[in-house]
Amino acid sequence: MRLHPTLIILATALTLPLPTLGSETDLTIADAYVRLVPPGTPNTAAFMTISNSGSSDRKLIQAESPVARNAELHTHLNDQGMMRMRQVADIEIKAGAQTELKPGGYHVMLLDLQQPLKEGDSVALTLRFDDGSTKEIDAAVKKPQTAMKAPTPATHGAMKY
Repeated sequence: MRLHPTLIILATALTLPLPTLGSETDLTIADAYVRLVPPGTPNTAAFMTISNSGSSDRKLIQAESPVARNAELHTHLNDQGMMRMRQVADIEIKAGAQTELKPGGYHVMLLDLQQPLKEGDSVALTLRFDDGSTKEIDAAVKKPQTAMKAPTPATHGAMKY
């Protein structure tokens, strides 16, 4: 009995692994936000946590947003005691782990903003990964967190006798 070549190709295709179908659901994005900047400021940054529940390491390789002319992946490096921001080709998300994009570390730079952003706005981001998959998310625009909390009235200026 001879099998038709189309049936052979179909049977072969059905037995091949489909890495992109399963891997896209292996990544989850949480706590995404864009830093609020003063009016007229041309650039801002987006932060988030990317979790990889899969068994293979993954890489974020590109980001896009309609609110910016360009989006780049960045990190901060200590260059002879001076913190400097640098563009990176990708951001690795290890298998079974998470990578936090945060101030002072990895982040997505949104360059040449096309519109002013207001607190509470939602910014659309498209994240592209090394396996060809994409994630579309909405990130809330938020005020930057202060580095130091104000002292409480009970401790501020208190004197001991």
